[in-house]
Amino acid sequence: MSSVLNANERTDLRKSGSRKLRREGQIPAVVYGRKVESKPVYVDGSEFQKTIREVGRNGVISLSLDGNGQNVILSDYQEDAINGAILHADFLAVDMSTEVSANVRINLIGTAAGVKDGGVLQQPIHELSITATPNNIPQTIDVDITGLQVGENLTVADIKQGNANFEIQDDEEQVILSILPPKQEEEINSGEQQESGTPENEEGRETKASE
Repeated sequence: MSSVLNANERTDLRKSGSRKLRREGQIPAVVYGRKVESKPVYVDGSEFQKTIREVGRNGVISLSLDGNGQNVILSDYQEDAINGAILHADFLAVDMSTEVSANVRINLIGTAAGVKDGGVLQQPIHELSITATPNNIPQTIDVDITGLQVGENLTVADIKQGNANFEIQDDEEQVILSILPPKQEEEINSGEQQESGTPENEEGRETKASE
């Protein structure tokens, strides 16, 4: 089920015009699609945030412009690196029966057995590219990692989708995460006694948090 978000056509396309909109709590945006003429618009910032909370990052939104509704998904957005404010949004107009591409976040479930044994989780990939009809785009791809041991990898091919509503486009051999062995401290064989206290550069685990 889609959620309605009101949009207004944007006529001042200068940077100063976009800055003015942001100061007023609006978000400059653009609507585009294969059968839709690209159109600059703006939406209310608080309504945008509310809508995304309701439908999710990949949910279908009914964008109301000049009294006409258009099904869209949020294809991309620009965010302020300091305060996290949305600076610009891209809405892709969709046909509900036609597959589209989307990037979906990987959600790790549980703690790997190898991590409990002292291993280090390394995750180079945090999103997967999928194709699906708009209503079948998942909010996240959940991956249970509880059985992973030290020295084991999880690849795209290992993911059990559970249904055939979407198709993962990434290479099956792509490594999503690995459980690395614990770091072994090097023994110092010099005859000098180590100074007491904490080292200046104390090394920690090389874990990489989920985005």
